[in-house]
Amino acid sequence: MNTLTRASLAEAIYSQVGLSRNESAALLEAVLEHMAAALEAGEAVKISAFGTFMVRQKGQRVGRNPKTGVEVPILPRKVLSFRPSQVLKARINGQPLPSGTEDA
Repeated sequence: MNTLTRASLAEAIYSQVGLSRNESAALLEAVLEHMAAALEAGEAVKISAFGTFMVRQKGQRVGRNPKTGVEVPILPRKVLSFRPSQVLKARINGQPLPSGTEDA
């Protein structure tokens, strides 16, 4: 299984859009930075026909060390979650796109 990396995304922008390699990499970095800044500010990032990235707050809870059985408090924290769109779910599962959606 291959992994999609920043470099491969920048290369795809270069080959499909026609920007230089440096411009493609800069464009990708700008988009990722904008997404990260929005998530850091607590905003959701919704990409149509792909999904939504959001930050959730998890409360404090008690965890347990599986080796020793000792209870340990897990502090409250923020976690990043992703909810795929119906279109992305259908594409991954090889199903027809949901009605009323564009082929993206």
